[in-house]
Amino acid sequence: MRALGPHFDQPVVPGGYVWWYLDALSDDGRHGLTIIAMLGSVFSPYYAWARRRQGVAAVDPLNYCGLNVALYGRGGKRWSLTERGRGALSRDAGHLTIGPSRLHWDQDALIIDIKERGMPIPHRLLGRVRLYPEALADYQAPLDPAARHRWVPIAPRAHIHVEMASPALRWSGPAYFDSNAGDEPLENAFHGWDWSRATHRGGTTVLYHVVPRGGSGARLAMHFDASGAVSHLEPLIPQTLPATRIWRIPRGTHADPEQPARILETLEDTPFYARSLVSASLTGDKVTAVHESLSLDRFRQRWVQLLLPFRMPRIT
Repeated sequence: MRALGPHFDQPVVPGGYVWWYLDALSDDGRHGLTIIAMLGSVFSPYYAWARRRQGVAAVDPLNYCGLNVALYGRGGKRWSLTERGRGALSRDAGHLTIGPSRLHWDQDALIIDIKERGMPIPHRLLGRVRLYPEALADYQAPLDPAARHRWVPIAPRAHIHVEMASPALRWSGPAYFDSNAGDEPLENAFHGWDWSRATHRGGTTVLYHVVPRGGSGARLAMHFDASGAVSHLEPLIPQTLPATRIWRIPRGTHADPEQPARILETLEDTPFYARSLVSASLTGDKVTAVHESLSLDRFRQRWVQLLLPFRMPRIT
């Protein structure tokens, strides 16, 4: 089990990407957090423009990196993603530094030191997050038939301690930690996907509905128990959720047929993706799931990519 972990030094091919994703909800339900460390940032307009100008093979994916931090709570939302070049990147198997922020894996915990600045209204995000895995999963799932895009649930069940100096926050709660990697631009392979994770029955259930550009869509439904062992669930019923209010991003999920899933809160309503809290019934358990819907057809639109630098500045 000690060999499992994020492996921050894994290779990234031209046109490819790898990201490490963490989300958490506070025990009292008042706060939420998402952190994504990205190499070859799949949602970078700068990376997309460079590939179009120079060709995929000529572009260094490690020149497009960033740490996305999103804090949610009754005090308002804080969000940051500053893209940086290769000169701001340092990494080995257990360490990843992007600009002033740093991730460190010591086998027992993931420590994230956050030193970021949000946009478009400047604000500081400064603090430390400690994630303690309660289960490590020895598992990898391909998201396409050629396995050019892969999902690894590193710690499907974990506990987190959040200590922020700016904004001043301190809370704990259940968490989740995974990674995705690919050998080509994400939008080349998929129209989009719906994804969710929910903690229940002493473990975590993860649902993926991937819509590829060719062939049939992949539907993954699996439960990771308290030890990290995976079991595949019987097919759940597709359910349509309301589109987001502002950008009209379609949303859907899978759940038990007896109880309709519903949106509890929309955390992010952007031109090409949505993050939400969803109430649903999974294998007889009522759960609150962290849910994401991604439209890569929308991301490919030039007008969308021209909007992104206002939220995602680049520092070289």
